[in-house]
Amino acid sequence: MKPSFQVSLSFTPIDAHWGTEGELAFNQSGATIHLVSQAEKDVDQASLDNPENLEKIQKSARAIANLKVPAIRLDGDWSLEAQWHFWQGAYSPKRIPEIQFAQLNDEETAVLNHRIHVLSWVRSIINQTPEDLSPINLATQAAEFITQLAPENVSYKMVSDQELADKGYVGIHGVGRGSNRPPVLLELDYCPAGTENDAPLAALVGKGITFDSGGYSMKSTLGMLHMKSDMGGAATVAGALALAIANGLQKRVKLLLCCAENLVSGQAYKLADILKYRNGVAVEVVNTDAEGRLVLADGLIDASNSGASYIIDAATLTGAAVVAVGEHYNALFSLDESLATQFGAIAQAEFDPTWRLPLTHKHQHQCPSAYADTANSRPVPGGGSGGASNAAGFLSRFLTNPDKGWLHLDLAACYRDSANAQWSAGATGRGVRSIAAFLNQL
Repeated sequence: MKPSFQVSLSFTPIDAHWGTEGELAFNQSGATIHLVSQAEKDVDQASLDNPENLEKIQKSARAIANLKVPAIRLDGDWSLEAQWHFWQGAYSPKRIPEIQFAQLNDEETAVLNHRIHVLSWVRSIINQTPEDLSPINLATQAAEFITQLAPENVSYKMVSDQELADKGYVGIHGVGRGSNRPPVLLELDYCPAGTENDAPLAALVGKGITFDSGGYSMKSTLGMLHMKSDMGGAATVAGALALAIANGLQKRVKLLLCCAENLVSGQAYKLADILKYRNGVAVEVVNTDAEGRLVLADGLIDASNSGASYIIDAATLTGAAVVAVGEHYNALFSLDESLATQFGAIAQAEFDPTWRLPLTHKHQHQCPSAYADTANSRPVPGGGSGGASNAAGFLSRFLTNPDKGWLHLDLAACYRDSANAQWSAGATGRGVRSIAAFLNQL
């Protein structure tokens, strides 16, 4: 058995020689994480699970993981959230130390294990190289991962390559036709016993761009470097459904992953092309790097046609969202006030931060075209001012009733280009818990 680096929690002040700003004190057997100031004497579970202390735990785990200790044991009284945040900080694309968790009750142990299982998959698949993760590989891995959780209740099909064009999926086919690895739509149906005759209660739509060169509106080297993560929306909604199933979901849910590579070739779609969607909306392409909304449009049409009461789409859609909310929050958009409030409260309770940005019907008309119903962006760098809201307004055109039951998440926080004190570089999994909890509360 490997010798374990022991980590405990303390609510006493840290000794001054560790620094006035420190919370991590080392000892002969491991380390202690100090969570409260000397003035705070009454400590209970609520104070352990406040966001400030959970962030300290995650940062301490990151610091300990950077020491490359082979095995860690969490000693003493740890809450579910404290142990989860420790795992998040200890995770790295290169290695994850062996962690012996502190004792929890059976229900909490199951919840922790489900999170680790699902979020390990989500972070791993987002971190895969674009060479390994083609559109069909993404769809296949997602389908197989969800199926193994509930094989009796999951069915799926894939529509790929020329069949997409034949069936009118002009966005997925148009964006993906420049690659020699064909685009694909995954349509997965989670249908628990007794729900066979019901319309899906919810439909989840994910952007699955496995690599984004920008197309003919080509990105710079720096802008292209991390574009393996542009399928983060597909991984997030697939992971959310998987986590909800693991936690006992008994409602019918449809999953739609819109998967493609956005590359340059003699077959690639071009500026000034016009895409005519199945719902009658014609779109002029003024920026081939605004491709995510083009593939999502196909998925949203299908989601609306499914009759689902709730539709959630998720995508690493715009740099404007990152500018607006940073890398700590995912940006939330909705025309349904009560639903946005409900989801925001769930996200806060799940320590999965979101921040709502403006969206009105006027945003449908912020990308005008002289040749079609709308353009897919504005022909200026980054799509111009209000780019994230304008992208959400574009998406709302492809819903039968965008005013009720629809949420759009622009995933500014699901991937980090570089590590910081709290997170490793790469995927974070932000967004999975909030969507899963929403499904479990329906």
